[in-house]
Amino acid sequence: MKKFNRILMDVLFDLASGILLAAAFYSFAIPADFPMTGVSGLALILYYLAGIPVGTMTIVLNIPIALCCYRTLGKRFYLNSLKSMVITSLIMDLLGPRLPVYHGEPILAALCAGVLCGVGFAIVFMRNSSTGGFDFIMMTIRYYHPNLSLGRIAFMMDVVVIVFGGLLIGNVDAVIYGIILNYLYTTVLDHVLYGTNAGKLTMIITDRPVEMVQAIDAASGRGATILKGQGGYSGEEKDVVLCASSKKEMYDIRKRAHEVDEKAFVIIVESNEVIGEGFRLPGDTSVV
Repeated sequence: MKKFNRILMDVLFDLASGILLAAAFYSFAIPADFPMTGVSGLALILYYLAGIPVGTMTIVLNIPIALCCYRTLGKRFYLNSLKSMVITSLIMDLLGPRLPVYHGEPILAALCAGVLCGVGFAIVFMRNSSTGGFDFIMMTIRYYHPNLSLGRIAFMMDVVVIVFGGLLIGNVDAVIYGIILNYLYTTVLDHVLYGTNAGKLTMIITDRPVEMVQAIDAASGRGATILKGQGGYSGEEKDVVLCASSKKEMYDIRKRAHEVDEKAFVIIVESNEVIGEGFRLPGDTSVV
């Protein structure tokens, strides 16, 4: 039953992704003659040249890329991606031409297409899947370079397709709008993927660590860890209180920290992902 529910949720997410991507392409990108990104961008170029449906050509172009990346990605991710690729592509071709078309300001079309693409691709990645094509290449690059975010990898790869598509269309403005669209898409992609599990990491150097931990618990309900440190210049032993929290909770923690110890040295840094009690649980692969 649990496996069935997971598969059902995967399919529902794929359907939602297909609807969002269909709107992005057929309602905004194609009417405005925007060069799009990735394999879908290449498929869109062929659509302009020969009128081949975007979804169908996306599947055709995906086949050699999928075969090359199979070993690195693993069987489960590979099969999930094939499922998502087929569902989203079919939804795009069946639903896309029936959607209303936007003929307004190009900048608004670029903004709408970028947001829809970002959310559409992100919700597929969140289910430990992808829509194939450049996604396979992106995940392979990230496998060997885990320090790079998916959005950053996508932006670097897709700019080449955008420029090529823009030159084919013969419209410099379209290239500019395409880059704006791509930047927004990759920003939204990273925000949806990493923002959901992101937080703040607060490090407090204090002479009153136990009281500090109690104050943090009272202010935010978050636990904290007391680490032993040593001053690099003085050589004196120092207590460091470490606490992971949400961005909203961080403000209460910072305020209470200085109420407990006015001389406390507080360091707050971004945490791209937090795994554990109160955050995403270990073993949860809903976000790639």
